[in-house]
Amino acid sequence: MKIHEYQAKALLARHDVAVPRGEAVFSAPEAGAVARRLGGRVVVKAQIHAGGRGKGGGVKVAGDAAEAERIAGEILGMTLVTPQTGPGGRVVRRLLVEEALDVSTELYLGVLVDRSAGRPVMMASASGGMDIEAVAAATPEAIYRVHVHPGLGLAPFQARRLAHAVGLTGRPAREAAAIVGRAWDAFAACDASLVEINPLVVTAAGAVLALDAKVTLDDNALFRHADLADLRDPAEEEPLETEASRHALNYIRLDGDIGCMVNGAGLAMATMDIIKLSGGEPANFLDVGGGANADQIRNAFRILLSDAQVRAVLINIFGGILRCDVLAAGVIAAVRELGVEVPVVMRMEGTNVEEGRRMLEDSGLNFTTADTMGEAARHAVAAAGQAPAP
Repeated sequence: MKIHEYQAKALLARHDVAVPRGEAVFSAPEAGAVARRLGGRVVVKAQIHAGGRGKGGGVKVAGDAAEAERIAGEILGMTLVTPQTGPGGRVVRRLLVEEALDVSTELYLGVLVDRSAGRPVMMASASGGMDIEAVAAATPEAIYRVHVHPGLGLAPFQARRLAHAVGLTGRPAREAAAIVGRAWDAFAACDASLVEINPLVVTAAGAVLALDAKVTLDDNALFRHADLADLRDPAEEEPLETEASRHALNYIRLDGDIGCMVNGAGLAMATMDIIKLSGGEPANFLDVGGGANADQIRNAFRILLSDAQVRAVLINIFGGILRCDVLAAGVIAAVRELGVEVPVVMRMEGTNVEEGRRMLEDSGLNFTTADTMGEAARHAVAAAGQAPAP
């Protein structure tokens, strides 16, 4: 679960990470009032769940309260398009107004789970303020990494090592090392999957602060953090993904036109790969899970078809816990209830597969069945190519 920058900074501040003074606002007059309270120059920052806001015109400096109010009025309600939002962009509904700092150095600090190493990794770079992905691709040696033992936590010497690795000395190095340790504390305490401070800045006076912050929380651990679960902003999430989560379905919308319904994340990934190998583009990742019932299948079908881009559906199920006859009953009910018009390709194997196939044949509905994944993908790609454009 992603949260906004101002929420991430508040979370870090609980762990004594220094952040600029600022407040979240929802209207232009509020922005002016906050600017007056802060005094002097302020920065008005659009709050959306995406980076690159400054390049899209969502971060601007105001010299006084009147200018802050004017800028806030321009940004609020705009559709902000950045490399991370996609071409559709995101509507700005809230802002962060905070004091402008005299910055002398911009650094990068992040902690996330390194799945290849099986433990968290803390990363630091002197190339702060830039897209860390671009830095990693062009100059990977500019990113310094320290793996953290999940049981022992971050050792003080590791924090000092990262601070010195990015070229800091003296007081800034000591403050930065302290922030490294506190960022780890925040990561561990809130069960995060990502804590990123970019940039971590050193001011002209030698103070070290988190000028920007991004925190992603592990949804699976939110039952331990009721206060953090309340930070969710549904307006920033894909509506179909939000709807899917209400039915315990794992759904991620993509850009293609072949809807996929699969049980098991690995099988879902393989299904998307074979669709692309066959010359098509998947419209989504949809994992109904191993223990899905007919009602979940019906809801999954409804969510899948709510995407207007879908021109064909490929259902690829291995019936282990989810029996093939249960799958067939759910699909048949969904097609009849929703009046499905797009072609549906079915490939299923496993428990009660013959019964499931018989149910499909007896339904009187126009299903295309396949014995292999490759055959199913080719049928789906051909069907999507023949379907009318949405």
